[in-house]
Amino acid sequence: MELKPIRLTLIIGLLIAGASSAKLNGQPHNDTQLLQVRDAVWRAWFSDDEKTLKALVPPGTIVISGGEEKWKHQAEVFQSAADFRSGGNRLIRLEFPHTEVQHFGDVAIVWSDYLVETELQGRRSVFTGRASEIFVRQNSQWINPGWHTDSTK
Repeated sequence: MELKPIRLTLIIGLLIAGASSAKLNGQPHNDTQLLQVRDAVWRAWFSDDEKTLKALVPPGTIVISGGEEKWKHQAEVFQSAADFRSGGNRLIRLEFPHTEVQHFGDVAIVWSDYLVETELQGRRSVFTGRASEIFVRQNSQWINPGWHTDSTK
């Protein structure tokens, strides 16, 4: 089922509004697998690992990036990864200095600060920002059908 942007925004709003009630259930969460998948998605994008991206970034994905007018969908995510890598860029460092996770059944929202260091032709660049990522557990596996990033530097 493909969600229209307005419906997805409404769903996200309802999930966020329900955050305080989600904490009341008192169930602890082991986020190790979830955060490994989050890391794998980022690293797969930077390395243009199409196999991993296809497994973790499903059809219907919606991506909003600060400074970009158009939203991306799965095909554009894959193309931007290929463009990054084919341009000679490479990932040097990826860090998430602050992360918080909210769970709502088989949906998790991961809020993070990130730091990315890349290299192009021997010149390194560091970018920092924030990410809001949506993960859904399907068949005991987390997938990443949407995210929003902005940069702070």
